[in-house]
Amino acid sequence: MPGLADALDAVAERAPESHRFLRRGWYAAALQAYGGTARTLVVETEAGPVAALPLVAKGPRWLGLAEIPGCYWPFRSFPVAEGAPPPAADGLLGALARQVRALRIGPVCDGDPALDWLKPRALATGWTLLDRHVADSFLLDIAAEGWPRGSTLRKNRHLEKHLAGTGALTWEWGPPDIDGLADVERRSWIAARTDGRDAKFTADGHGAFWQAAVRDPMLAAMFSAAVLRIDGRPMAFSFDLVTGTRCYAIANSYDPAVAKHSPGKLLQYRNLVRAQERGVTLVDWGAGDSGYKQTMGATKGPAIRDWIFVRPGVEALAARLLRGRWRRSGQAAGGQP
Repeated sequence: MPGLADALDAVAERAPESHRFLRRGWYAAALQAYGGTARTLVVETEAGPVAALPLVAKGPRWLGLAEIPGCYWPFRSFPVAEGAPPPAADGLLGALARQVRALRIGPVCDGDPALDWLKPRALATGWTLLDRHVADSFLLDIAAEGWPRGSTLRKNRHLEKHLAGTGALTWEWGPPDIDGLADVERRSWIAARTDGRDAKFTADGHGAFWQAAVRDPMLAAMFSAAVLRIDGRPMAFSFDLVTGTRCYAIANSYDPAVAKHSPGKLLQYRNLVRAQERGVTLVDWGAGDSGYKQTMGATKGPAIRDWIFVRPGVEALAARLLRGRWRRSGQAAGGQP
């Protein structure tokens, strides 16, 4: 159907806990921020809608290529109800083949419920699947015994005493003030060392997406921002998307003016301990590690991949010839080009 179907919310509510943020408002925010005109394929059974796949055109329309709208953080997928019968995937694939020549799903982690539901039936019915490795994910089990270590917390208290020498410290948690987070980003390394397009909350980055997403009350309830203020000014933040016992660590940053006192690390530990106390057991830090993730106890999780589903026929035959090129355009396991 044209547009974003209301069924997206109904399916998201029945999806695995990790995917319940994939609501209509999530995709609407993407359209507002990045453009595009959407249509939604909905699969229904006697129990109601069990899958909802939003699509936007990718490239010239005559190519017949489509992708799932959304933000890359934490991933691009679509909601499928838990227990959705595998044959229902055939109905979705049939409708998809009538709409597009190829669909991009991702980046998503290996084991993504929607991917695992759709992939076997696609292979069985003649679709060609192309994949490329994007990065390794990193996960932190904060329910593990002994996390965090007592020695780490003692070191943090020592660092906080030195940080307090720069001004009065205030640790805050609550709904995100997108403009306030953007202010920290504009003073951070991302503004000094890059063109800023990867910033999460600035106008030049992806701020429009999060400004729009927070308007969905159900999504807003999943967002959590931890902010460290020094003399009232925000100097570090950590922004998370929390759904059930899983926390997606979307972004964190700090003002380099106080970098020697590790404000980002101190806020991150406080934030994770608070999440632990509120029932979160797993932190998904997404792609890559500059060092701090593993230092805090994170380990490599599932690989993150980009997938292209190419419909049966001449297109599928041609796609097989491009499989090697598509894989080489990604990253080798371990993050090496």
